[in-house]
Amino acid sequence: MKQARKPKPLLWSLPWVGLLAAPGWANVYPLPADGSVVGADETMQTVYEDTLPDLAHRFSLGYYEIIRANPGVDVWLPGAGRKLVLPGRRILPAGPREGLVVNLPEHRLYYYPKPRRGEKPVVITYPVSIGKMDWRTPLGETRVIAKIKHPAWYPPESIRKEHAENGDPLPKVVGPGPDNPLGDFALRLAAGNGEYMLHGTNNPTAVGMAVTHGCIRMYPEDIDALFELVRVGTKVRIVNEPVKVAWVDGELLLEAHPPVSYIGRRDLLWWFGA
Repeated sequence: MKQARKPKPLLWSLPWVGLLAAPGWANVYPLPADGSVVGADETMQTVYEDTLPDLAHRFSLGYYEIIRANPGVDVWLPGAGRKLVLPGRRILPAGPREGLVVNLPEHRLYYYPKPRRGEKPVVITYPVSIGKMDWRTPLGETRVIAKIKHPAWYPPESIRKEHAENGDPLPKVVGPGPDNPLGDFALRLAAGNGEYMLHGTNNPTAVGMAVTHGCIRMYPEDIDALFELVRVGTKVRIVNEPVKVAWVDGELLLEAHPPVSYIGRRDLLWWFGA
């Protein structure tokens, strides 16, 4: 495969080097002093065995993110020699640049680690899955209240009923292992009664979709890396910003995503310069 041009984040301290060495790309960028835009769009050429979900995973993109950036390309058989866009230029969500921020329409998480003395601030971003239509991920401010390695899953009665009606009955407890949809790491949030989590997955293809029962899913290697960085008590802000704007060098940039209520019905993603 022809290697895509790698984005050019600046690494300010050794702790971030390990993230970039993980499978896929962990997108680590210095926080812009003036403006809110990070990253760059890239291109690559496919080989015959590539699929868009595999490429999304490899380059730290979500399922719909790579599909919308490449309209008309077959998801499972893009073919050899196809030039693809890897969307990587992003406007940061509005608001405080601290802790964890999840923008639901974007299907993306932003982490603003507190810099140590002498370090320059960075932002780390990952694709995520969010709640589907009838199981909304809650908006607002919350915090991490627990870090759990190898979590067991206790599906609520409502979810067990849903699975039973679909001919896929669930046990009362799903222990750690390959059949556990929580993956190997979870960050429990204070939202609700503590039932919402940021966690891994045993189905990486679905990262970037609105498919969960309200939790936020990440690629296994992404939650592994984030788990090591985030402390209990870290602030979490879940926002709904389908449209983000920024001025850069006298140019107005607009980034838009399908509103949460329309995810699965409309495909709308563009960058506009004026």
